[in-house]
Amino acid sequence: MSSLATIRRLNALALFQTFAEERITAGDPPKGLEAAWAARIGVSGATWSMAKSGARPIGDKLARQIEHHCDKPAGWIDEEREPTGLTPAEQQFLALALKTYRGTNSDGRKKLRQWLKEFGG
Repeated sequence: MSSLATIRRLNALALFQTFAEERITAGDPPKGLEAAWAARIGVSGATWSMAKSGARPIGDKLARQIEHHCDKPAGWIDEEREPTGLTPAEQQFLALALKTYRGTNSDGRKKLRQWLKEFGG
């Protein structure tokens, strides 16, 4: 099981992704979406940037604030979710990658990320 901080960050990122997709579909340019999202959830751009990167954990107050502004019930952002829209092969790959990532130390995680960046391109 992931830590609460990771679960909250992933769920906040999923909400941002949905927001961005909706705005782009409506014809908005990608530039400025981060700032628009931060304004929607009632935080500064810097606060969202730190939360998005994991540099600033999403605490209880911010978690409830995001849920409120996104019309989600209290506690929604704290629930671990499976990725959606993936093929079975993609789900298996992600499960293996996550197991590997979680099962290694920070040096191993750094090497894994570097390898994936080099391999992917």
